[in-house]
Amino acid sequence: MLKLHNLCRMYRTDEVETVALNNVNIEIQKGEFVAIMGPSGCGKSTLLNLIGMLDSPSSGQYIFNDEDISSYSEKQLSAVRKHHIGFIFQNFNLIEELTVAENIELALLYHNIPAAERKEKVLAVMDMVGVAHRGKHMPSQLSGGQQQRVAVARAVVGNQGLILADEPTGNLDSAHGQEVMEMLRSLNQQGSTIVMVTHSPAHADYANRTINLFDGAVVTQSVRAA
Repeated sequence: MLKLHNLCRMYRTDEVETVALNNVNIEIQKGEFVAIMGPSGCGKSTLLNLIGMLDSPSSGQYIFNDEDISSYSEKQLSAVRKHHIGFIFQNFNLIEELTVAENIELALLYHNIPAAERKEKVLAVMDMVGVAHRGKHMPSQLSGGQQQRVAVARAVVGNQGLILADEPTGNLDSAHGQEVMEMLRSLNQQGSTIVMVTHSPAHADYANRTINLFDGAVVTQSVRAA
């Protein structure tokens, strides 16, 4: 699904140059569940942002679905994101003024999908993640675990093939965190490719493969036994 070749990301000010990622080489196959681990500040979120096309590399090559997107314009990157990538964040990032159903539907509004079909898709995905009874509630009326379920629904409602999760259980207690991980495992078993940043070895065990970063470089990769 994607290949990063000698990918680098540097941040420069007038006096300081910081290397966030240094010659990263990674291949992720369609249908994989990959965990990214490493100490704080090692480049995990930077890597996820580059994979998600929210940031651009300073150098190197990014192949996505057999297309070299390294030199794509922001308009081109936005089109790829819209059709192929769903995002799950630690802080949920739900819009407080919208209901649960409206938050999920928001991901479909730019796909030129008729309103009736949007409603059908939203109802189906709410049922899948267990929040069908909360469709008319506001995010503030939900528990943290329920809000993350809504965030997961928003990420997958458009049938995006790649889900990027940045510490998706970071703001949840252990029970709700495990619920979200089971949900991600189920989505992966249904065909979604998942790349997840986590600090938790227990949650990394849900993945098929773990990539460890240190000081912006890949230091080890391990495959979980079947």
